[in-house]
Amino acid sequence: MRPRMLRLFAVLMMLLASPQAFAQGEGPRGIHTQEAVVTDAALVPHARPALATGELRTKRFVIVHTEKAAGAARALAQQIEGVRDGFGAMLGRDWPGTTEIRLGVGRQEFEALALPGGKPPGWAVALAYPGHQIILLDALSLSDTQGPTTLRHELAHVALGQLAKEWPRWFQEGVAQNLTDERYSVAHYTALFRAVTQERVFHFEDLAEDWPDVPADVEIAYAQSAAFVAYLTGKHGPQAMGLLVDGVRAGEPFEQAFGKAFRTSLLLEEQDWREGLAARYGWLPLTTSSALLWLAASALCVAAFARRMWQKSARMTELAAEDAAEDAALRLLAAARAAGPVSPDGSEPGSPSALTWPEWPGATPNPAAPSSRPEALEGAPEALESSTGAPEVSESFEPGDEEPESASGEQEVDAEHLAGRPPKPTLH
Repeated sequence: MRPRMLRLFAVLMMLLASPQAFAQGEGPRGIHTQEAVVTDAALVPHARPALATGELRTKRFVIVHTEKAAGAARALAQQIEGVRDGFGAMLGRDWPGTTEIRLGVGRQEFEALALPGGKPPGWAVALAYPGHQIILLDALSLSDTQGPTTLRHELAHVALGQLAKEWPRWFQEGVAQNLTDERYSVAHYTALFRAVTQERVFHFEDLAEDWPDVPADVEIAYAQSAAFVAYLTGKHGPQAMGLLVDGVRAGEPFEQAFGKAFRTSLLLEEQDWREGLAARYGWLPLTTSSALLWLAASALCVAAFARRMWQKSARMTELAAEDAAEDAALRLLAAARAAGPVSPDGSEPGSPSALTWPEWPGATPNPAAPSSRPEALEGAPEALESSTGAPEVSESFEPGDEEPESASGEQEVDAEHLAGRPPKPTLH
């Protein structure tokens, strides 16, 4: 996607100045609010300004500059020929002669370099004199993001003015915008989308001489002019465009030259172009465009990231609660230990060594430890043995002899094998 697709939506205006000197239009915010065209050649005699201190020459250009603009002139001289080659590739023809570009720095030098009778308006940073093949530029504008585009736009007006005289307004603006790649802007797509969905596309015969006055309509006029010229170039190629230029240059009316070059009428070509507008600028392209797919994918990625961060935050909160509960339990246990009595053997209360466990029946008591076995448990082994009816073990049984098997097949274990510990009683 080109960076130009990220431009802001434009508000177009049309500014008409003195009909004796200017035929200029202020359109979208950008180059149309910075460039102007002087079409009256009789009022502006060709004269070299006294402020100019030097000039640089290339194959098809001469760059006249002031002392402050010398650096900008050298940079421009290295690029300007390539720009003109691109124009010839689209139009199929190159305009004759040498084009003069005047460079000054700041508003004062910019106005001082203007031709007598053709002073630029206050909002312009570029001015074209197609009849004299001269372009006036503020060198500071070349460092701006719109500077190169403004220069190309002015060159387009000079090219068409030198190639022929009678061009419809929509064709001039359409060619200029295609030569500067302005037709790829988001503002143009939005304007055509609005025109298609609201059925406000103009007929080109209404844009041949006059231009709309309402800024929103001006935006549509610029956008559809650029789109239609791009349609003609893509369908017929630069050779047909060259034939159109030759016909108009020879003095033929534009529509007559159009029919000879494209072998169809302007009305039929306009109808074919209109039939495809809904497919290119309606709702369908918005739902199937790759840009929308990337936008949806980006939204899903953001949503997944947000969900992951929420889950992580919830888990951290849960772990913090568990840690707080464990800390509280430890504090309670420490408080209980600090408040409890100390056992006689010096162990802490509640510790395993401080607990009294009942002795196993029949086990040898520890004479050093006090007996904790209840009196009721005395004689329990004999009572349990008599109650279960377990067979007696032969006193003649030797340790090396085989152990007799019980009726269930299990071996009897001698009590003496258990180091003085009788077998567990079987409870039923």
